Amino acid sequence: MARFLKRLALALFLAALAAAGLALWKSDDPSYTFFSWFAGSRYTRYDAIIHDLSKKHGLDPMLIKAIVWRESAFHPDKLGAVGERGLMQVGEAAAKDWANAEKIETFMPTDLFDPKTNLEVGTWYFKKALDRWKGKDDPIPFALAEYNAGKVRVDRWIAQTGRGSEATSRDLVQVIDFPTTRRYVDDIVTRHRFYEQERMR
Repeated sequence: MARFLKRLALALFLAALAAAGLALWKSDDPSYTFFSWFAGSRYTRYDAIIHDLSKKHGLDPMLIKAIVWRESAFHPDKLGAVGERGLMQVGEAAAKDWANAEKIETFMPTDLFDPKTNLEVGTWYFKKALDRWKGKDDPIPFALAEYNAGKVRVDRWIAQTGRGSEATSRDLVQVIDFPTTRRYVDDIVTRHRFYEQERMR
């Protein structure tokens, strides 16, 4: 009986291992899938809030989730190198703009460690950037570059394309001279596509 149970346990383990291997093989991003298994619910814990706030601001929740993944890997207590806080790594200046616009007099920077507040501010701020570039062929790379590096730098990069208002998203990405920002834009665009594909499965 003991030998049978050991064999059964081994068979179940091997079956689970084979199923995991198949899932990784079928995944568009095996590395992400692998690490998400070990993150428990962290990768999905904020999906409902992201969905609700994205809908409120007219944004694609999969895009906002991709930003959260890139900014904090879903850690609500993350503190950035220059004081950015929380899931979407919101800075104090952006948060104060939001608080003023929403007439929230009691706002404190530490409120950004609250997931709902952070996502509210981050989606509001990103929506403003997206609206600014809505006339472009693809406003998302422009808005992401602004979210990461600021509007002044995006304006400079557009000028460097030599195409002025005709500059496309591809033109922009090609002239971004901050490797971290260029990688940031590429990472989020790729992750957004991954989430969209996963959603359609």
